[in-house]
Amino acid sequence: MPTRTARTAWTGDLQTGSGQVELSSSHVGTYDVSFPKRAAENAGGTTSPEELIAAAHSSCYAMQISALIGEAGGTPQSVDVTADVELGPDKDNGGFRLTGIKLTVRGEVDGLDEAGFVAVAQAAKETCPVSKALTGVEITLDAALKN
Repeated sequence: MPTRTARTAWTGDLQTGSGQVELSSSHVGTYDVSFPKRAAENAGGTTSPEELIAAAHSSCYAMQISALIGEAGGTPQSVDVTADVELGPDKDNGGFRLTGIKLTVRGEVDGLDEAGFVAVAQAAKETCPVSKALTGVEITLDAALKN
């Protein structure tokens, strides 16, 4: 499997500095980052490590659940995955840490009932490579079939 690369160029100190993160392997974009906007409610056109982790987690999870639906005898028509990544104070070590990730998945699946879908969704949460990498963070799951 290939290695994927991102690069960040940062100028200045934490509070007044800023940077740009480049998705180097895919060349699909360069995105602004700054600490004040990272901690603000309104990101103002900048991204953050938490948003990038959310993107990685939601896309990895969508791939994993699609694979596991097929292994369980279902056919995925569509899955919609949202990952909400929270940043908060690290009471034990100081500074900040990821304090939680909530995965929300809604699926349109042939061949699985609600209980079967929820079981597959839980298995995907446990086996998704990004979930495995984030084992130090509490990950919760809200899974249901679309009505």
